[in-house]
Amino acid sequence: MRIAIYEWCMSGGLAGGDADIAREGRMMLEALAADAAKDPALDVRVLVEAGRAIDLPDGARVVTVAPDGGVPAVVAAGCDADWLVVVAPETDGILASLVGRLRTAGCRVPAPTSAAIAIAADKQVTIDALAARGVPVPAGRALAGGQSVPAGFHMPAVRKLRGSCGGDGLEVLTAHPVTPAASPTRIEAHVDGTPVGVSCICGGSATTVLPPLRQVFTAGRSPRYLGGDLVADAALAARAADLARRVAAALAIDAGWLGVDMILGDRADGRDDRVLEANPRITTSFVGLARLFSSSLVATMIDAAAGMPRLPTRIPQAAASAARFRVPDA
Repeated sequence: MRIAIYEWCMSGGLAGGDADIAREGRMMLEALAADAAKDPALDVRVLVEAGRAIDLPDGARVVTVAPDGGVPAVVAAGCDADWLVVVAPETDGILASLVGRLRTAGCRVPAPTSAAIAIAADKQVTIDALAARGVPVPAGRALAGGQSVPAGFHMPAVRKLRGSCGGDGLEVLTAHPVTPAASPTRIEAHVDGTPVGVSCICGGSATTVLPPLRQVFTAGRSPRYLGGDLVADAALAARAADLARRVAAALAIDAGWLGVDMILGDRADGRDDRVLEANPRITTSFVGLARLFSSSLVATMIDAAAGMPRLPTRIPQAAASAARFRVPDA
């Protein structure tokens, strides 16, 4: 089976831009290629922007694309493969538009529907959809661009851009007054607990939940995502997995990868747990998760999207430290 892998930062979408984003994108693309290469049945093609340095496994072939080569180059690569794995930000409709155009051109993409991607691309719409299905979420509200945080809103609080990804624009607010954000935002109650990310592989009417990872952030007003570690507590991991399944069902994720961010509270009954957002794409956590499995997670995702879900093969007695990863810094 011939597959192509497109990662927005490294495959021409970033067009030589932000170096920090490019480093994280390279880490993800290298991990995806290495994981896919585990399966000898996959003929792996990797889209790489001309001039980008990257380390790929033996057998993976590079498809060079021009900086800002646009959708036509991605469509051409997708039509030349059995499946095209797409990793792109939801911001400004990039992911939904790209997946939609690829499918219109006849490319097979292991991803949710464009409608589900559009819901997950807006943090307020996501929260509304989850709350409507009984999934616990933080109390909060939407703010228009230029609108101040209401004087009576309880502090501390978290403000986030409605259309951002990767923590872009995330702020922890401790007091009033707060300068209004220029773009539409969501303001929500700060939730105490353990930040956890859970990845799911969806398809064939099944949701396979992968081991939850504790998320690591810097402190301060503008937290930066640093990476993840395996959640060692079995009860905590079970609560996280249950919430992730509920999110996949609430958003009707029918195929592809779903990342769910949540806070798990201190109460053992889970009543303080809250889901923060959902990502309808492969996230950076893939880097750590792939190390826990001897089989390919990429192949598992493609099989699920084709209606043949199967469980990936976990490495027996893999050390918890195997899943630990950190986002590269300057």
